[in-house]
Amino acid sequence: MHLTQGTFSYLPPLSDEQIRAQVDYALEHGWPVAIEYTDDPHPRNVYWNMWETPMFEARDAAAVMLELERCRKANPGIYVRLSAFDRSKGRQTTALSFIVDRPAEEPGFGLERTDFADRQIKYTLRPYATNSPAGRRYSHGD
Repeated sequence: MHLTQGTFSYLPPLSDEQIRAQVDYALEHGWPVAIEYTDDPHPRNVYWNMWETPMFEARDAAAVMLELERCRKANPGIYVRLSAFDRSKGRQTTALSFIVDRPAEEPGFGLERTDFADRQIKYTLRPYATNSPAGRRYSHGD
């Protein structure tokens, strides 16, 4: 399984050079960049853990890439995403967001069906990774 969320989600993983080009693009447009990480990438989990604070003052992609590398080292084997925000309309609007790191193995999601009265059916999407406690979801028992 390959989780598809955000911009570029159907492309192969971006190289650091390609990531840096996207950071340059964001900074050229005045979009502050934030780095986030999670071990629960459920599609409705939009609130990932923030790495440091958003880089409102960053003017150089090298600073963002340095923070990205620090986040990767501190959070190996889980999902890391980079987001850029367009504040030109007076609110923080996500202009660009894409996954830059992911676990080597992505176990996928299970679809659970629940039947109710009057032939009602409800479905729940549950990531298999949440069978393990937070912080150990992608460690494979290490």
